[in-house]
Amino acid sequence: MSIDITNQPLVYSLPGAADVVVESHHYETDAGPLGFDLYRPPRRDVPAPAVVFVSGLPDPGVVGLFGKPLKDWASYVGWARMVAAAGLVGVTYLNREPGDVVALVRHLRAHAGELGLDPARLAVWACSGNVPTALGLLARERFAGAALLYGYMLDLDGATDVAEAARQYYFAVPPVGLHELPRDVPLLLVRAGRDATPGLDATLRRFVAAGRGRGLSVTVLEHLEGPHAFDLVDDSAATREAIEGVLSFLRRALGRGESSG
Repeated sequence: MSIDITNQPLVYSLPGAADVVVESHHYETDAGPLGFDLYRPPRRDVPAPAVVFVSGLPDPGVVGLFGKPLKDWASYVGWARMVAAAGLVGVTYLNREPGDVVALVRHLRAHAGELGLDPARLAVWACSGNVPTALGLLARERFAGAALLYGYMLDLDGATDVAEAARQYYFAVPPVGLHELPRDVPLLLVRAGRDATPGLDATLRRFVAAGRGRGLSVTVLEHLEGPHAFDLVDDSAATREAIEGVLSFLRRALGRGESSG
């Protein structure tokens, strides 16, 4: 039986995730307005830190293939709710093309007061083929941190794994180099030890070595027995620990600490 990936829930969540408040808003692009959702913690602190869930795929194509945009997939809704249950604001959004995320982030900062957000405390989350778009965003906008899960990174030292995967899976690869990434922004890279996605692990390993060599703030969280998309398909204690590790990193990066509500 095949899995409907759009409706595949997370294997783990936090208490209270189902009770968070969801608000719908719009941001402007050159081609017109697009929607975004804010997932707020049950206890609202203003101004609040937020996590942007980055998409590296154009939603018109995603809807054509799967019937719904990425922000409405059960996994993205689940992560945004879980982030909110952890005391942060989750941000999911529509795009026409992956580069629209820049306009979204600038909208969040320009309208931070009315949205109840802290413009200085934004982080990004991305997974799999969405990670190159997140890296491109990190090179253009200032963030407090980034959690990058089982992702394709950058093609370095003449490698072409990311470009080949992008052609196969249709995700965007912004023209960004390692030298454009900020050294002082903490990056959490989550590695799935049993990830069989072609070329992915090689790009992650090369990025870790090269990034640390350049002085980037790179931390690797190893889920040694985890497959690709372990948060959807591997219901295990190690997966729960990895998910909680991501949440802990985001809370620390955004100044919430481990004991903040």
